This record gives sequence, structure tokens and C-alpha cells, in this order.
Amino acid sequence: MSKDTLQEQVLRASKEIAVKFIEVGRLWPTNFAETFKSIYTTIDSTVRAATPEDDDKNRNIKE
Repeated sequence: MSKDTLQEQVLRASKEIAVKFIEVGRLWPTNFAETFKSIYTTIDSTVRAATPEDDDKNRNIKE
């Protein structure tokens, strides 16, 4: 998966979660920037930790 596609998917997922938080009243304009950044970085680090490319790199290091 290309870096741009991965970044686009992370952004899309972050947006969907932020919208849900807005709908349930957990996200307001005053805390949007901080909360969105937290959502994005959490999803991004989780996705990057689970990518198959990383698994291949880790296998080569262990061998």
C-alpha cells in the first residue's frame, strides 16, 4: 500500500471518528484541534505498527 493511500485512509478514519464524537457531544470547537490530532496520531501509529511491510522488516532483523 502506498504511503499516500495509507495517509488518506488514516485521515478518513480520523474524520469519521471525530464526526461521531461531535454527534455524541464529546468534541467541541474549543478542543477540536487537540482531540483530532490525538485521534489521528493514535490511528496512524496503530496502522503503521500493523502493516505487513513492517513485519517483513522485523523478520529480516530477527534472522
